[in-house]
Amino acid sequence: MSSAVTETEESGGGSPLTPLKLVALLCVFLALCLDVGAVMSPAWVTADDQYYLSLWESCWKPTSADKWQCNTTLSSDWQLVTLALLLGGGGLVLMSFLVALVAVCIGTRRRFYKPVAFMLFATVVLQACSLVLYPVKFIETINLKIYHEFNWGYGLAWGGTIFSFGGAVLYCLNPKNYDQYY
Repeated sequence: MSSAVTETEESGGGSPLTPLKLVALLCVFLALCLDVGAVMSPAWVTADDQYYLSLWESCWKPTSADKWQCNTTLSSDWQLVTLALLLGGGGLVLMSFLVALVAVCIGTRRRFYKPVAFMLFATVVLQACSLVLYPVKFIETINLKIYHEFNWGYGLAWGGTIFSFGGAVLYCLNPKNYDQYY
């Protein structure tokens, strides 16, 4: 009986699903949801009721007109790089979520902890770079003479990055040391 348990533990299958790993999976799911919300958000930067900027378009409303005028943001280098880094990180979050979910469903969890953690740390690097680049280049290139603020879309992207980091840390915890207590 003892040798059967040892073989199961060494192969990475049959280990109990710990609360830490469930929380890690929840963190990855929340990061995925926040990343989707951030990429789809129309409000990364807003200025009064006259201007808003998303990852996809820049819109302003002249004071004398009732209609909004919009231009694509995909013609600017820094906005393309920001979008590419965020989408790359979002893709990694999606892959890590799917791998972690499949590992939970088929019961071979331990061998997937490290690859999922690695993908999540790569996500954090990509998204943090994009989230630092965005305000720096925005302030450098776009000169708004009115009060403006980084809005909820930008905050959602930071939230996704933070949850990715939390999931990565939880997946890095050594399962041999912690799983035996559960």
